[in-house]
Amino acid sequence: MKEIKAFVRPNHVNEIIEQLKDNGFENITISSAEGTGKFQDEGAFVSQKFSITDSPMAKIEMVIEKAKVNTVVSIISEFGKTLNPGDGIIYVSNVEKAYRVKTGLENGE
Repeated sequence: MKEIKAFVRPNHVNEIIEQLKDNGFENITISSAEGTGKFQDEGAFVSQKFSITDSPMAKIEMVIEKAKVNTVVSIISEFGKTLNPGDGIIYVSNVEKAYRVKTGLENGE
């Protein structure tokens, strides 16, 4: 299994999620995030919570089968890009194991 963590512009999240769901990806976690990076948007502001952040972002997290990584990355890239600096980044990591909270059993058992 693979974990996808994507940091994207908040105004693109709805379209990305719609496309993911239309392609059969139902288990998605979305949260607000703030960050700082090499690029500073002209509309950037200093957060009231954190003094060093300059970019509001949305974080999309998913755990999927290895064979579906390219599909998810393509959807997020296609519907999240503006072709301007600061569009975000996608991380792909290995997931060694997953356990269900309800049963304590390893996922798939």
